[in-house]
Amino acid sequence: MAEKQIHIKGARVNNLKNIDLKIPRNKLVVITGVSGSGKSSLAFDTLFAEGQRRFAESLSSFARQFLGRMNKPAVDYITGIPPAIAIGQHVHSRNSRSTVGSSSEINDYLRLLYAKIGKTYSPISGKEVTCDTPKSVSDHIIAQGEGNTVLILADIRWREEGQVEKLLNLKQEGFIRMASSEGSVFRIEEILQNRSGFEDMELYLLVDRIIINNNNEETLSRLLDSTQTAFMQGNGRIALFSNGLLMKFSNIFECDGIIFENPTEYMFSYNNPIGACPNCGGFGKVMGIDEALVIPNPSLSVYEGAVACWKGETMSRFLNDFVMESGET
Repeated sequence: MAEKQIHIKGARVNNLKNIDLKIPRNKLVVITGVSGSGKSSLAFDTLFAEGQRRFAESLSSFARQFLGRMNKPAVDYITGIPPAIAIGQHVHSRNSRSTVGSSSEINDYLRLLYAKIGKTYSPISGKEVTCDTPKSVSDHIIAQGEGNTVLILADIRWREEGQVEKLLNLKQEGFIRMASSEGSVFRIEEILQNRSGFEDMELYLLVDRIIINNNNEETLSRLLDSTQTAFMQGNGRIALFSNGLLMKFSNIFECDGIIFENPTEYMFSYNNPIGACPNCGGFGKVMGIDEALVIPNPSLSVYEGAVACWKGETMSRFLNDFVMESGET
C-alpha cells in the first residue's frame, strides 16, 4: 500500500537518471551497487535532503532561520517520506561525549525544539512561569467588562530608599498622581508635603485611568500605550485596580519571588556549561571514590585486609606505612 512505502519518481540527482522506485517503510533497507552508481545520491542527496527539507518547512519562520536554506532535490516527486536524519560516511571524531544524537546532528533540532516549546514551572507553587505583555494585559483589562473603570499602575517600589527623589523625577516627567493598593488616588504634591503619612502605604504610580469601551479603537490603542508605559516605569512590573481588586503583572520571567532564566537552546546542550550536569560536566561519569569498593567488608579490621586496594606486593606498602604511623601515634 502507498502509505507503507516511500515512492520516488524521476530522481535526477548527480548520477541518477530518472530513477523510479518504491522503498518499504519500517524496514531495514540496504542500497548496494558499484562505485559511482548513485547510492549516496539516492540515500543522502535525495531521500535525506527531502525528508529534512519537509521537516524544516513544518517549523515556524523563527525556527527556520537557525537551520539555513534547504534546496529541493532534483526529483519529480516523493510521497510517503517521513522526517529523516542521516549519519554521514565520513569518519567521525569520537570522544567521551559522543552519542547517536550528536553523530546524526538530531541534537541540534531537539535543543531548538525544547527551547521553543519548553515550559518552566516554579518549584514552590508548581505554577507555570510566564511573561506578561502589553497585549496580554490589555486583553485582561478588556475582559473586566464594558463600562468598568480600570487604574493602570506602575510598581515603582515605593517603599525602597530615595522616595523624595523618585517622586520629584516622576513629577518632572509629567506624572501627577499615585494610587494605593485600595484604589485611593493622591496627588504627588500631597505626598511630598506629608511624606510621613504615606511611608507605610503601598503606593503605585498612576499611569492612566480608563473606562473600558471595547468598540472604541482609540481606547484600545490607549490601553496598549498606557500598559507599555507602566511596564517601563515599573521596570517590568505593573498593577491594575478594578472592581475593588488589585492585580499584579510582570514581564520579568519570575514567579513566587524567584527570577528564572528564559529557556535557550544552550540549556539542552551537555557540551555547554549552561546545560551540562554540574556533577559530571556532561561526560556522564563522575570521578570519585566508591567507599563500598574500597572497603567491601566493613566487619574486617585494617590489619585483616579491610582496604581492598592495599593488597599485593606493590600496594601493601601503604598498609605497612599506615600500621607504622598508627604504632608511632
